[in-house]
Amino acid sequence: MNDMANLPFAHPDKLFIDGEWVAPSGRSTIDVITPSTEELLVSVAEAEEADVNRAVAAARRAFDKGPWPRMSPQERGAYLHRFAEEIIAHAGPMGRAWSLEMGILTSYSEHLMGMVSSFYSFYGNLADSFEWEEIHPVAAVPAGILVREPVGVVAAIVPWNGPPMLAALKVAPALLAGCTVVLKASPEAPSACFHIAEIAERIGLPRGVINVLMADREVSELLVRHPDVDKVSFTGSTAAGKRIASICGERIARCTLELGGKSAAVVMDDVDLGLVAANMAQNAAFMTGQVCAALTRIVVPRKRHDDLVDALASEFRKIRTGDPLAAEGVDMGPLAMARQRDRVEHYIASGLAEGAQLATGGGRPASINRGFFIEPTVFARVDNQSTIAREEIFGPVVSVIPADDEDHALDIANDSMFGLSGAVFTDDPDRAYRAARRMRTGTICQNALPAPDLFNIAFGGFKQSGIGREGGKEGLLPYLEAKTILLSGMPSHLKR
Repeated sequence: MNDMANLPFAHPDKLFIDGEWVAPSGRSTIDVITPSTEELLVSVAEAEEADVNRAVAAARRAFDKGPWPRMSPQERGAYLHRFAEEIIAHAGPMGRAWSLEMGILTSYSEHLMGMVSSFYSFYGNLADSFEWEEIHPVAAVPAGILVREPVGVVAAIVPWNGPPMLAALKVAPALLAGCTVVLKASPEAPSACFHIAEIAERIGLPRGVINVLMADREVSELLVRHPDVDKVSFTGSTAAGKRIASICGERIARCTLELGGKSAAVVMDDVDLGLVAANMAQNAAFMTGQVCAALTRIVVPRKRHDDLVDALASEFRKIRTGDPLAAEGVDMGPLAMARQRDRVEHYIASGLAEGAQLATGGGRPASINRGFFIEPTVFARVDNQSTIAREEIFGPVVSVIPADDEDHALDIANDSMFGLSGAVFTDDPDRAYRAARRMRTGTICQNALPAPDLFNIAFGGFKQSGIGREGGKEGLLPYLEAKTILLSGMPSHLKR
């Protein structure tokens, strides 16, 4: 086993099931590669079918027989506050592991751990303010009550690009609701999920409430199919989401799907193009563009197209690519894996073949001879029907699309199978609001990248960008079932 000094989890050869670190049923392992060096970081135990069955059985037992669903929301909320405290206490090593696994800059990852902690705190606080029981007037009986109860056993499936954040957006509301969880880590970036297991162990979470394993696609599908899993919460590609939705549909299992995006930034005729270019460069560099909500289509008035392309090219050339662990002097790390770099390079070649104009980038940085690095790339005069404008690239590649007028720009923005995020660049808030209401997408920001606090409101997509919402009160509701109770008199605890 590799030297584990740089990793925040202590049991790469084990799975966390029913409150204990246990040996897997088989001997298979999956190698985790550091994308900036192409070197082996660690080999992690791979779960097999028997392990999935053990984990689900533990979660089922904890839900059906254990204390967790029968605790008060305030008691569960107290555990969430302890999660938040533990994440802050371990922010440094957890952020570093995120960087080692997928290439995010440590200057981002360690800072973002504060936001991850805040998700647990938010749901801990929601225990007091959420209306768990509602009284409704009913003509036929004296008491009509709507109660919210946990949906049951949850399979939470987390991708490789942002596992600390994305796991928190599933685990925290599921735990507050009273659900038990089987958390499936990504083979490329398992550390965050195993850190959650370590926290569960340290804070004394009841046995079986959280179970953590790592598996590849075939075994993960067994988890989705398992009859004792009541709900699946998945973040990942639209293709995988369609598969999960079809499986859940076969047995009417609940599912929340946070999927792909091809988000548009609509540039109006009154905004400073320097502001647009600076924001788009920051957007492309963040996590090397490996963000589902990334703004990758920039729709601009035709008469401003060339000026914006020049400004974008200038800003993109300033992005310094290099070691994500560097303390300073680096703005963007590598792509997360070799196959991801192959994917991005394939799309760049497709853009050139279909007639888009390459304004900057398009290759590998000449000064770096190892690691999965790619240059930040700008395409100009892109047809919205072309491959690079239709399909999610998941890399630092943007397409500039000219529009005849504002109506045409909004039509272009909506002409996509996705609808996850978006932006409107204008100095007029009223104009931004009107445009935002016309855009068929889940989140719209004016003149800036999405604010972290949006996750305390709701995040999710229209169309093929997903089903349901994560974050905020809206992110709690998918983990609850609504039950109507009609009584001949009001229960004593609800009498006012």
